[in-house]
Amino acid sequence: MKLIIDEHSPTPPFEQLRQQVVDAVRTGTAAPGDKLPTVRRLADELGLAPNTVARAYRELEQGEVIETRGRLGSFIAATGDPTRRQAQRAAAEFAERMRGLGLDAQDALALAAAALGIRP
Repeated sequence: MKLIIDEHSPTPPFEQLRQQVVDAVRTGTAAPGDKLPTVRRLADELGLAPNTVARAYRELEQGEVIETRGRLGSFIAATGDPTRRQAQRAAAEFAERMRGLGLDAQDALALAAAALGIRP
């Protein structure tokens, strides 16, 4: 995985890093267990302050995209694509809510399709 910073982008460098790692996980470029560079090494490679890289890593860890294993370093987490996990949770909450309202699956799917702009 090649990480780069666009100095002319209005997006802050820590967010550029965070998004690139998320995209790499989503596309399969980065696989669970892949080791990330140390904060210091990546900061040196990209010409960034270590705190900038550390912030990106912290946010990735909070989002369960990466995991830090103490002195061993940071790795792509085995939990998978964070966007897909959030979507699965939202779908489960939707299904639970529809059941609570007494709607059957067909009616719930029709409502979801309409919300997504899909015509049956």
